[in-house]
Amino acid sequence: MGLFRKIGKFLSDVKVEMSKVTWPTVDELKSSTWVVIVFSLAIAAYIFLIDQGLTRLMKLLY
Repeated sequence: MGLFRKIGKFLSDVKVEMSKVTWPTVDELKSSTWVVIVFSLAIAAYIFLIDQGLTRLMKLLY
């Protein structure tokens, strides 16, 4: 099987698989985006607080 046939088959298979994908609606996408943003901010705040606490502890000890 030649290279161009393999590429053609691959692209054909990609087209078939992409037709099976269920894409989210705009509202679902917005909702998911907000969840990711809020979770990321919460994790960033948690890491910041732990870092500040450990920094102060190290200053007290050394």
